[in-house]
Amino acid sequence: MEKQTFDPWVWGKNTNSVQAVEVKNVEGTLYCSGQVAIDASGVPSSADMRSQLVQTIANLEELIAASGYECKNIVRLNVYTTSVQEFFTTCMDVYVPFIHSHGLQQATTLLEVKGLFATLTVELEATVVK
Repeated sequence: MEKQTFDPWVWGKNTNSVQAVEVKNVEGTLYCSGQVAIDASGVPSSADMRSQLVQTIANLEELIAASGYECKNIVRLNVYTTSVQEFFTTCMDVYVPFIHSHGLQQATTLLEVKGLFATLTVELEATVVK
């Protein structure tokens, strides 16, 4: 697989993402449904957003590994949250280390939504290649 990122603007270096990712010679593509803070028995979390993000990341990492892919090859990561403000004030100390731990340079969309399933406040949707 060949991967090239594009970020023509200086401000883009401060976004924990890039503006575009091109991949060539891909062996496979994994389109992950939105992952949330639901435990192994299917019970959604009612914890705070930061705690939910910790569980959501763990669920995403488990899904990617179980599918035979690697988190380092996430090329698109969409974040849905019920409050962008709360995400920035309470979750960046979890989100940024996750991005850095896998050396990600991914295209990202952050979107505030009116609601998510049950008591959930954050959801991650990923596209992974190999």
